[in-house]
Amino acid sequence: MADEPGRVVKRTAMMTIGVAILVLAIKYLAYAVTGSVALFSDALESIVNVVAGLIALWAVSLSYKPADSDHPFGHTKAEYFSAVVEGVLIVLASLLILREAWGAYLQPRAIEAPMLGIAINSVATAINLGWALVLIRKGREHRSPALDADGRHIMADVVTSVGVLGGLAVATATGWAFLDPALAALVALNILREGWKVVANSLSGLMDRALEPGEEAKVREIISASGSGALEVHDVKTRIAGRAIFIEFHMVVTSVMTVGEAHVICDRLEEALQDAFEGARVLIHVEPEAEAKQIGVPVI
Repeated sequence: MADEPGRVVKRTAMMTIGVAILVLAIKYLAYAVTGSVALFSDALESIVNVVAGLIALWAVSLSYKPADSDHPFGHTKAEYFSAVVEGVLIVLASLLILREAWGAYLQPRAIEAPMLGIAINSVATAINLGWALVLIRKGREHRSPALDADGRHIMADVVTSVGVLGGLAVATATGWAFLDPALAALVALNILREGWKVVANSLSGLMDRALEPGEEAKVREIISASGSGALEVHDVKTRIAGRAIFIEFHMVVTSVMTVGEAHVICDRLEEALQDAFEGARVLIHVEPEAEAKQIGVPVI
């Protein structure tokens, strides 16, 4: 069905909230058992995952609304706002973690039942790892910036958790209490870096980023192979808006070619590009041979 991708993305976004709540509960249990500020920082980041999941669900639902008179090109860019907000939340979480780490450094706390806490947190980390891989795959498959940002953030959370668990094991073995707040500070710096990457990628999308070089090359290859009858194609431009792809270019034909004949070529080009790029929106401006630049895409 035509709206099946939308249902899949929305269902995945809803499941993300449930997974985030489950992981948060497990990580908080690990903190409650140990009193470790490093495990507390790990749990605090999971709160961000819950809030980000709610925002992502809203953005995904909005992005699949059909075009209307106020938004004739659709609502696909809504997902970028979700990713930007998630990045801001990550930054705020990192600042809160740094505050907790500083307090624990000034007043060191004894870590209770560290091995039990490590075991509990390991369960949450394994769940996060599996779900992050699902989100990244679904985000790429359905060109969803919100799901992709969520997946990458959770994957960073996994890396952070592995570092925390390893550090706590060392702290337990050596008795070095300062490692606990030091690990929390490293967690904060790591997620701060990840938050910046999420924001930067989202802002790039809001600024109408072009297709990747490899995809742009594919566009030109398709035009060259499917534009039989045209003399030349030039001024090829592409942009991405969430899962939507926009492709536009000028096509030069002979001055004696009828509108109907030119339209047949346009239809052929549109169909070929839409087959290669699902949901692509193609705009072709037809020009007479006097407009040829002789530097455009050669047409076979």
